[in-house]
Amino acid sequence: MSLTLKTEAIVLRSIRYGEADRILHLYTPDSGRIGAIAKGARRTKSKFGARLEPFMRISLVLRKGKGDLATVSAVDTISAYSGIRMSAGALDCAARSCDALSRLLDGPDPHVDAYNLLANMLAALNANPQLGTPATQVAFRLKLLVAAGLQPQLSGCAVCGADVDTVGFSGAAGGTICEACTHQGFPLGFEAHRFLVDSLARPISDVPDVDDLALRQAERVVAETVEHHAQIRLRPAGAR
Repeated sequence: MSLTLKTEAIVLRSIRYGEADRILHLYTPDSGRIGAIAKGARRTKSKFGARLEPFMRISLVLRKGKGDLATVSAVDTISAYSGIRMSAGALDCAARSCDALSRLLDGPDPHVDAYNLLANMLAALNANPQLGTPATQVAFRLKLLVAAGLQPQLSGCAVCGADVDTVGFSGAAGGTICEACTHQGFPLGFEAHRFLVDSLARPISDVPDVDDLALRQAERVVAETVEHHAQIRLRPAGAR
């Protein structure tokens, strides 16, 4: 017996399958990550047209049966985000954003905030492809940690609890650390810390300026938080 599901989704990945089909990795606001097959999607007269490309936001009808993959029955475009495809940097940033979400939230649990964050990221890249930078990607990943319930502590010492200036970060402790506890983490400079705090306070379209050293430290904060608390590794944020 099949179940029909009507939902919004963002296409994380689209893979050619067989002679004319496509396998889709979708992220939905209410059902998390879903795998689906669009039969005949690559035929010239397909009813799906070009509405199943990566990074597109769509409304679709899925038929879920006994198998792992749902079947696409109907699809309409909400936002094609065609501006992203005009810039190599924006394309790369969109791909890394989708990959990060797919790795961190690889399941059926709903994360509406994560879905909205990815939609906002794609909309921002579409409106301004120049945002396709490693700094934007690190800021996105930090916000994604918040949506996933893994927000790092960025004030006080996560090891001893002291309410003092922090000079380092511990992925295992999940936050910033004071000078007395630096043997448990790595150095975190003032500029990197400010970038992290400002990134959480600002919309994704307004990423703070940051130098290369501070950005590397901020990226390490995100990477070690994910590795210690979700046991996964993310791809690098991109070439600098």
